[in-house]
Amino acid sequence: MSILLSVLAGVLAIYILLYYTVFKGARFKSSVTLKGKTAIVTGSNTGIGKPTALDLAKRGARVILACRNKQKAEAAVYDIRKESGNSEVLFMQLDLASLKSVRDFAETFLKSEPRLDLLINNAGVIASGRTDDGFGMAFGVNHLGHFLLTLLLLDRLKQSEHSRVVNVSALLHRLGSVDFNLLNAHKDLVTGQSSWHAFRAYCHSKLCNVLFTRELANRLEGTSVTCYCLHPGVIATEIGRNMSSVQKLVYPIMSKLFFLDPEGGAQTTLYCALQEGLEPLSGRYFSSCALQNVSADGRDDALARKLWEVSERLCGLS
Repeated sequence: MSILLSVLAGVLAIYILLYYTVFKGARFKSSVTLKGKTAIVTGSNTGIGKPTALDLAKRGARVILACRNKQKAEAAVYDIRKESGNSEVLFMQLDLASLKSVRDFAETFLKSEPRLDLLINNAGVIASGRTDDGFGMAFGVNHLGHFLLTLLLLDRLKQSEHSRVVNVSALLHRLGSVDFNLLNAHKDLVTGQSSWHAFRAYCHSKLCNVLFTRELANRLEGTSVTCYCLHPGVIATEIGRNMSSVQKLVYPIMSKLFFLDPEGGAQTTLYCALQEGLEPLSGRYFSSCALQNVSADGRDDALARKLWEVSERLCGLS
C-alpha cells in the first residue's frame, strides 16, 4: 500500500510540475480601452478566437468576427454582444480555404469599414484534404489565406495610428520546414493525406506563420504598422475536429488534465495585440505573454523572403 501511495504521489508531483512549468500560461492584465478602434479576428466563433473577440469587445472595440460558418458565427456574435454589452460586434463571411472568399471579404470590409487597427489572424486547422484552389488544407488556410488577407488590408492598417497584425503560430513550428520543390509540385508541403501527414503539414504551416511575420516586419519598417506571432499554449479547442477516432478518444482526457481552456489560450494573443511598448519587437515571437526564441529556420531571412515571393505568386499577386 505504501508503495502504491508513493507511486501516486510521484505521478501527482510530476503532473503538477508539468502543468505549472509547461502547460499553464500567463495572464495578460491591462486596463487599455479600444473605443473608436476596429479589430478583425479570424476564426472567432470558437476556440481561442471567441474569448479574444470578447475581450476586445469588452474594451469597446468594434469587432469583426471573420468566420466561415454563418450559423456558429451569428451565435457567437449574440453571445459576445450579450456578455460585453457592446453592440458593435459583427459577422463577416470569410472562408480561408478559398482565395476568392478572402478577396470578397476584403472588398466588403474596405467598402464598409473606414478604419482597421487590429488584424488578428487566429484561425487554424489540422486537417487533410485540399482548399478550393487546390492547396493542402493546412498550408492554404493557416498560411496562404491569412497572407492574402493581410496584404489586401495592409493599406487600411497603415491609415491608422499604431495598428498591429497578430499571427497565431505554435510551438510546433520548431518541427516544421518549407520544401519549395514539394510546394511547386504538389501545392502542399506534404505528399500524403494520413493523420501523420496532417500533423506534419500543420507544423510546416506554423513555421510559415513565423516566417511571414518576420518578413512582414521587415517590409513594414518605417510605417505605423507592427506585427507579432505567438504560441498560445496547448489549448482544448476544436482545432483537432478532423482527428482519427483513436485520437478523439485520447484528446478529451489529455485536454482535461493538461490543456488550457480557450480563455487561457487567448492571453498571449491579447498581449501581442494590446501590450504597450512592443513596437521595437515587431516581427518577433511570444509565448506565455513573453518574448521567446524561434527555431533556426524561423530566423532565416532568406527563407522568409522566398516564402513571401512564392506566396505572392500562388495568390496571383505577382
